[in-house]
Amino acid sequence: MARKFLGYVLALVVILLCWHLLALALDSPALPTPLETVPMLVLYAGQLGPDFLISLYRVVVALLIGTALAMPLGLAIGRSPRLDTVLGPMLYILYPIPKIVFLPILLVLLGIADAPKIVLIALTIFFQVLITVRDAAKAVPEAAVLSVRSLGASRLAVFQHVVIPASLPELFTALRISSGTAVAILFFAEAIAGSTGLGAFIVDSWALLNYPRMFAGIIAMAFLGVVLYELFDILERRLARWR
Repeated sequence: MARKFLGYVLALVVILLCWHLLALALDSPALPTPLETVPMLVLYAGQLGPDFLISLYRVVVALLIGTALAMPLGLAIGRSPRLDTVLGPMLYILYPIPKIVFLPILLVLLGIADAPKIVLIALTIFFQVLITVRDAAKAVPEAAVLSVRSLGASRLAVFQHVVIPASLPELFTALRISSGTAVAILFFAEAIAGSTGLGAFIVDSWALLNYPRMFAGIIAMAFLGVVLYELFDILERRLARWR
């Protein structure tokens, strides 16, 4: 724990130093120095705090929905060649489509509140988790499955004690990768169709040409990504201790 904290401190020092040197080299109001930006975090804490919680709520709910829908389906497809033959081609067609293109449709159908943003992120997470879990379930050694079946285990017990534990590490890897994608999708959704959340805060600051305020919002959104990443690390250590 202490080593990880020290690593974060060192990384933060290096990033701030590089940022400061780049800001001095460019000498542009569009790139303020950290010394100009950090005070904005304090000055606008009253607005950044609620916007951070709103964005965190949207991402967490979307991650839960996308994962809850994708994981059982991915396990089923991965362990059933017949199901994979039927649904696999559909995944290959739908997965490459950038889900952000569905935002206008979702705005028309669901309005401009939380629902379209959550659905858009959940849709993105769904396909990323589905593909990863399917491949992980497919890669479970048949010898492990047969050894458990030979002891009289049912199909449900095989999933519970073999397939799911073997797929969990890959699931958390997918979630860590997806968290970055989720935050990026969230920014676009809040920037295009929203008056609350960190994305709206950043775009509003940009429109006002208040660049230090804008970078304060960017720092808050980066912190949101770190929170999600660390959350998945904690969950993996608890639920997949054998890794």
